[in-house]
Amino acid sequence: MKVHHLNCGTMRPPGGRLVDGRGGFGHRAELVCHCLLVETGDQLVLIETGVGSPAVDRADEWLGAKFVRMVGMRTSVEETAAEQVRALGYRVEDVRHIVLTHLDLDHAGGLVDFPHATVHVYAEELRALQEPRDAKERWRYKQLHFAHGPQWSSYPDTGEKWFGFDAVRQLKDLPPEILLVPLGGHTRGHAGVAVDTGDGWILHAGDSFFHHGQIDPVRPHTTPGLAWFESRVETVKGARHGNHQRLRDLVRDHGDQVTVLSAHDPYFLRHASRAS
Repeated sequence: MKVHHLNCGTMRPPGGRLVDGRGGFGHRAELVCHCLLVETGDQLVLIETGVGSPAVDRADEWLGAKFVRMVGMRTSVEETAAEQVRALGYRVEDVRHIVLTHLDLDHAGGLVDFPHATVHVYAEELRALQEPRDAKERWRYKQLHFAHGPQWSSYPDTGEKWFGFDAVRQLKDLPPEILLVPLGGHTRGHAGVAVDTGDGWILHAGDSFFHHGQIDPVRPHTTPGLAWFESRVETVKGARHGNHQRLRDLVRDHGDQVTVLSAHDPYFLRHASRAS
């Protein structure tokens, strides 16, 4: 099983201290939208979609002007998931399945580019979109991104054990080498997506952590800005700490078998060749 690592959206927030702790006048750190394109034989599976092609020409409408300014969103046709699929010699129709960690705009904004694909997500995340509990949930999901009527395939958070994680799910019509791993907290139905490449597992942990230092089993660390930001965007209060510890345990005990990555830290994209 071959895995391509794609950046489907670059962000350069003003005041890079939030991201890398350095800051300074004119300093801008870089964030990415790390997606995976998995070749499974006769079909492609896309894990995360980035912000989508409408963000190229109408970013303020598609993503929201406040979000675009806050994160320093940079969009281009070349960075869209659809264009990168074409650049690899495939048609967008070859992407038959999409697996999402959650439904935030920078993870699900590209669904519209693959309207034929089945979209796999935890049922609790789909409920958060369709039946938001409060204003925060109504705000975080952009209904415009789902107006095309995605073909949903949703799953309860029950299942089997996987490297110490409980309730891990196999996915309908997908090979058993691709799994949903519960990592609720950032959103109430947030998941990780595990892929067995044949040479080891990749766990795309989405937004369950934001900085590679957070899963360092010896010296966990992050920037104060990212720690603050992570607490502000968490739905299930305090759950991130448990997720961090479980991911650190995974790296400590099974780091030779599982490569863990997060959605926005460019560190993992730079080291992606080690994981494919």
